Amino acid sequence: MKRRVSSKIKRSKGTLIFDILNTIFMLFICFICIYPIWYVIVNSLNDATDALMGGIYWWPRQFSLKNYKTVFSDSSVLQAFKVTIAKTLIGTTVNVLFTAMVAYPLSKKNLIGRKYYMAFGTVTMFFSGGLIPTFLLFKGLGLLNNFWVYVIPAAFNFFNLLIMINFFREIPEALEESAKIDGANDFTIFRKVILPLSKPVLATIALFAGVGQWNDYFGGLMYITDNRSLEPIQTYLYRMVAQVQSSQMAGSIASNISAKDSTSTAIKLAAMVITTLPICCVYPFLQKYFVKGMMIGAVKE
Repeated sequence: MKRRVSSKIKRSKGTLIFDILNTIFMLFICFICIYPIWYVIVNSLNDATDALMGGIYWWPRQFSLKNYKTVFSDSSVLQAFKVTIAKTLIGTTVNVLFTAMVAYPLSKKNLIGRKYYMAFGTVTMFFSGGLIPTFLLFKGLGLLNNFWVYVIPAAFNFFNLLIMINFFREIPEALEESAKIDGANDFTIFRKVILPLSKPVLATIALFAGVGQWNDYFGGLMYITDNRSLEPIQTYLYRMVAQVQSSQMAGSIASNISAKDSTSTAIKLAAMVITTLPICCVYPFLQKYFVKGMMIGAVKE
């Protein structure tokens, strides 16, 4: 009995030590992940000239909103935000619905030609036509300088399709059979049975598509050449930072490098906070669906 009690005590001490070390390690990992974001926020809220002295690590030394006023000083910023919000909402909705409509029939093993469809889709995950053919294709379709260039090309993603297919396979077939007995067709089953039960995977795909739409600046840079009112906020801020950097290089001749560099760096930090804050605010509300959808949708093939 004494040996058993001592072994239990030793095990409990070992477990306690492991928990302590594991907690310290995970806190360290959280710190190195969160601190860079905190550093960007703190320096973006500090006076740009004062930030040149360095030493700002935890709190703003001279609190100032001048950096954000510089970003929002142009009225085009609000228009760019409207474009970004619109393309994120519309593009995410189209992507989720279209992916779900394709994934549902492909989740059925008795679908004729299913193996060929899956093979063709798998090829697109590793090979693409290239930038120039894509540009020429969009030009031929009339998508250049068109809002729908943000939505139509991003309406389908095969990786998201695989996650959704695996999730649909987990839904019991008895539910569909009972609905068919009641006279429901395939579209009714998909709309009234499958979609309501697929909230976790739908939220997961919506998060993927939404983050991709919100962070995309390349589409506006490449395919919006004439109509600047269709530029998203990421493309607009990219152009703003590029202009500040070019003015910095021009101002270096006038021996005004330090002030220009401070302004350029401050604008970059403020732009990073502006573009990432909305997504960071949305993610906590979708996290539980995101984790559940990824776990269920990625277990089986």
